[in-house]
Amino acid sequence: FVNPGEQVLVPNPGYPTYTSLSKILGAEVINYDLKEEDGWMPDFEALEKMDLSRVKLMWTNYPNMPTGANATPEIYERLVDFARRKNIVIVNDNPYSFILNDKPISILSVPGAKDCCIEFNSMSKSHNMPGWRIGMLASNAEFVQWILKVKSNIDSGMFRAMQLAAATALEAEADWYEGNNENYRNRRHLAGEIMKTLGCTYDEKQVGMFLWGKIPASCKDVEELTEKVLHEARVFITPGFIFGSNGARYIRISLCCKDNKLAEALERIKRI
Repeated sequence: FVNPGEQVLVPNPGYPTYTSLSKILGAEVINYDLKEEDGWMPDFEALEKMDLSRVKLMWTNYPNMPTGANATPEIYERLVDFARRKNIVIVNDNPYSFILNDKPISILSVPGAKDCCIEFNSMSKSHNMPGWRIGMLASNAEFVQWILKVKSNIDSGMFRAMQLAAATALEAEADWYEGNNENYRNRRHLAGEIMKTLGCTYDEKQVGMFLWGKIPASCKDVEELTEKVLHEARVFITPGFIFGSNGARYIRISLCCKDNKLAEALERIKRI
């Protein structure tokens, strides 16, 4: 999809691997802004004004990491329209769709999306299987075959027992997902208490396995806050700048941390 010297659109803030992978392939990374005032959605007016003549691929990630923003069908429709008009392939990374998300949707649900879109999902997130390296790619047959030509020369798939376990996991009933989300809800409550204790504000409608919060105006920068918490409370909180410049005044708390650890972190932070 991308040759050396061609361009790739990468969200800011966004998962750092989108940038590193694009650079490994010799592509030029062009960041596009996601901002709180826009609900962490692409600014289509700004995108239309960009020189897109060398752009071949656009990374999107909804539900979004790190912001927890969730795309609507209307946003997906605009992305598909944009991709078709500009002859750009959109790759939507969608691993958080079943976590604290009442209405999971796919960009491929938009009519015509398969002509220009690829979607990823991962059992690492949806079924608590990190490290198994089992995921999904969906698109039109031609795109999938192009990808298989490369992938078949890199690896030969995972151990059969892991595949069988994954197939069984995919048969989980709705109550399993609800139980899993109940665990995440409890953790999100604790993470929210940490945010409040730190004076951070956050959108309670976030989905996914992280909580994204804005640091108080009294903090010079995010490092002032995270370094204080690290050295005085011995609690590490991810500073938002690692996801891009638009995350410079934000922090991210992972809900992968067990309840007792989040509760302990909260008590430690309260003491400082």
